[in-house]
Amino acid sequence: MQEGEKTRDLVLRLAETKARAGATKFPHALVIGSDQVAYIDGKIIGKPGNRASAVAQLSLAAGRQLLFQTGLCLLDGITGQLQLECISTTVHFRPLTTAQIEGYVTKEPAFNCAGSFKSEGLGSALLQRIDTEDPTALLGLPLITLVAMLERVGVSPLLDT
Repeated sequence: MQEGEKTRDLVLRLAETKARAGATKFPHALVIGSDQVAYIDGKIIGKPGNRASAVAQLSLAAGRQLLFQTGLCLLDGITGQLQLECISTTVHFRPLTTAQIEGYVTKEPAFNCAGSFKSEGLGSALLQRIDTEDPTALLGLPLITLVAMLERVGVSPLLDT
């Protein structure tokens, strides 16, 4: 994170950087870049990497809200046209006991996931609700938003284009 950079700007910059890197390998393609940051109390929390960190992250989030910003970039390698979007997601956690958190981490060790949980799996049992315009954003790639971006450049996943 650059000094003074907001999380929204960070994920947009990272998504664009990934798309531009991909475009060097595929210069005549539509290239997608995406990145995500989770934060609580204004502090970014990353992927836990191990059990102790996962328990600590989930203990911090229990009964509270964890915020996610997901940056998405679609770069047209031929025209250079760039589309950037940031999707915000607020995850509301249930109040959780230490035993519940430990049980979850044992059954579904999400050590490679920001926030230490998988909403598409058993992690849904940790949650009260998820507020977002694009529920697929929480998984790391906002597919609903991506389809709208693709349609703006004349590509529809539902039609042969």
